[in-house]
Amino acid sequence: MEEIRRLAHPLAAPQDLDALIRRAAGARYVCLGEASHGTREYYRWRAVISRRLIEEHGFTWIGVEGDWPDCWRINRWVRGQENQDLDANRLLAGFERWPTWMWANHEVAEFLAWLREWNLARPEQLRAGFYGLDVYSLWDSLREIFSWLEANAPDALPAATRAWQCFVPFGEDPHRYAWSSRLVPASCEADVVGLLTEVRRRTLGRVKDDPAAFDAVQNAMVAANAERYYRTMVRGDRQSWNIRDYHMSDTIDRIAAHHGPGSKGLVWAHNTHVGDARATDMAQGGMDNIGQLMRLRHPGEVVLAGFASYAGSVTAAEAWGAPEQTMTVPAARQGSHEDLLNNALGEPSLLVFGSNRTGRWLTEWRGHRAIGVVYDPEREAGNYVPTRMAGRYDALLWIPQTTALRPLHHEQKPGEPEFETEPSGF
Repeated sequence: MEEIRRLAHPLAAPQDLDALIRRAAGARYVCLGEASHGTREYYRWRAVISRRLIEEHGFTWIGVEGDWPDCWRINRWVRGQENQDLDANRLLAGFERWPTWMWANHEVAEFLAWLREWNLARPEQLRAGFYGLDVYSLWDSLREIFSWLEANAPDALPAATRAWQCFVPFGEDPHRYAWSSRLVPASCEADVVGLLTEVRRRTLGRVKDDPAAFDAVQNAMVAANAERYYRTMVRGDRQSWNIRDYHMSDTIDRIAAHHGPGSKGLVWAHNTHVGDARATDMAQGGMDNIGQLMRLRHPGEVVLAGFASYAGSVTAAEAWGAPEQTMTVPAARQGSHEDLLNNALGEPSLLVFGSNRTGRWLTEWRGHRAIGVVYDPEREAGNYVPTRMAGRYDALLWIPQTTALRPLHHEQKPGEPEFETEPSGF
């Protein structure tokens, strides 16, 4: 208890983040987690941290656990380049893939409105970008590649047509494709890899200074990795998790390269992606994640911050593709990290871990709650990831009571969702 209290600083206002801001100011990559995909406070504090790092320390881009094409449209909007007749709410209405509430919500809209205002007061080269890191947008990415080739390299369209036609029989349903590839050895792998090779050839030497070429290459990477992800996922192979997190980590590196050697970026993703997997039981299953990979690739340049809460409410769904609901989050399991934090701290707190991380609480293994987009409060026991805090994060934001995220619109109909690999899907 005393160890936790010594590490904690009260957290009520933006200035209470000073210890974390000082720790993060010199980093090139600051990864900000969340213990659920539907908690208002996680999104709000993530936005406050990001705003301070952008305003005070020159951070120039944000990469989020979202689709590249949707977030590219946001990037163009916040940088004042297109759709300037729309406000943030109307722009986010374009998010249609389930679960829409992850990004089409009031907290994100408020942050994007601020980011656009910040950007428009600055020269083009100093404006901050907003990008999607995920692998799910197979068909949308193929469409974007078609558009780019039509405008820039029409003689290369046959490569895109071959890839598209390979997927046509599956009606834009990645799961039909995945099951088919399990039953029949033939796949679309060669076609999407061929398309990636062609796009890379056509954009050679242009990616750094040509945003449209950069967008085209990233969409081709999404198509190639999405095909491999779905084909692996349907076998129940945990490697699908690694395909996804390697793709997101590689995307982070490409964004950083695009912005230049002096750029500094923020990452928004679930704790299960952000917190170093080597300090969890994920490592025993051979699962890597963003936090681990970024630390290995960029030693001394990465700060990882997680979130945790004791009880409250959350926006989630009871099944894949189902409409979102506001659900009750029960009191955390006895003996978990959340239970100890609740007993030690009576208020929201920021805990920043220094170089000496030998204390008992920091080094012992305890469950750490993780809620995915699908949640059943009656089956809470399955929502805890064994964790050593000392290795998983550099800082933790503790909010005892949390509230559900506020979606901008409700899911219109049951959709065919992307089946996220464990451990954050549960």
